[in-house]
Amino acid sequence: MDPRVSVLLPVRNGGSWLQAGLESLARQTLTDFEVVAVDDGSTDDSARILLRWAARDRRVRLIRQPASGLVSALNNGLADCRAPLVARMDADDICHPRRLELQVEHLGARPDAGVVSCLVQHFPRREVREGFRLYEEWLNRLSTHDDMARERFIESPVAHPSVMVRTDILRDTGGWWDVEWPEDYDLWLRLFESGVVFAKIERTLLFWREHGSRLTRNDPRYSTAAFLRCKAHHLARGPLTGVSNIVLWGAGRTGRRISKYLLAEAVPIGAVVDIDPAKIGGTLRGIPVISPDELPSHLGGDAVILAAVASRGARNLIRAELVKLRLVEGDRFWCVS
Repeated sequence: MDPRVSVLLPVRNGGSWLQAGLESLARQTLTDFEVVAVDDGSTDDSARILLRWAARDRRVRLIRQPASGLVSALNNGLADCRAPLVARMDADDICHPRRLELQVEHLGARPDAGVVSCLVQHFPRREVREGFRLYEEWLNRLSTHDDMARERFIESPVAHPSVMVRTDILRDTGGWWDVEWPEDYDLWLRLFESGVVFAKIERTLLFWREHGSRLTRNDPRYSTAAFLRCKAHHLARGPLTGVSNIVLWGAGRTGRRISKYLLAEAVPIGAVVDIDPAKIGGTLRGIPVISPDELPSHLGGDAVILAAVASRGARNLIRAELVKLRLVEGDRFWCVS
């Protein structure tokens, strides 16, 4: 009989933390699960640890492959998952004992939802940089599908190792794609665009380990530039499809960088809004820079505004101004960071 949940666990040289992660799975209150562990050519003792666990717990199954990368490990593991639900986990993280129970329960009560996440907490706190603390705070505020969908072009609205996803949805969408930007963020944006409903349990069920070896710190696919390319790509193929009048609010660093990638995606930016008198009347990449007072005259037809600022305070001020113009976020304007 197939298990209720497949825990998909890719591992590459995770021996320093793997034992703690597996112990957190062994403590789960929901016991009807399997662990599909994919060792991606580890050169440490990861495979030995996994083999030891598999020998004593029949729920743990090990797949070994030559070092081929995270996307390959995820998709090879997905092909071997037997359960109707896939829970992601990384070798360096720890699950709350009720994580699987509560996520299964939530998806059972929400047949409309395809993805369920939870609140997360980085640890050890002394290692967590300010940027990750701010991201954690922002991430944990997004509790509903509408929240996550509305703000999905600011950052990834769910943490990859925190999700449980219906297996057929993952397989139908082609799993994780090998792209030049974060594979998880790319997946979430594809799922949002295809209409999949996201949910989030408002409890901290994943403890997300911070350390110097994380891919987010070392792989160029997780750089700021890569995230911006990903956002531009999915904006062009999602909310901006067929839109002929795009206005970019922000001629600062964020606006300059995202404009480069939007133009590369053939997004028609007609004007850039900024409050800096030194920039107003000039151009950004050949596009006229206008003042906020001039914005109403650029809102005809199918105009969509992209608020491209990094500061949360500035973003909220722009939101307030656009709401005054009766523009709806997630329809006529989007925040991008």
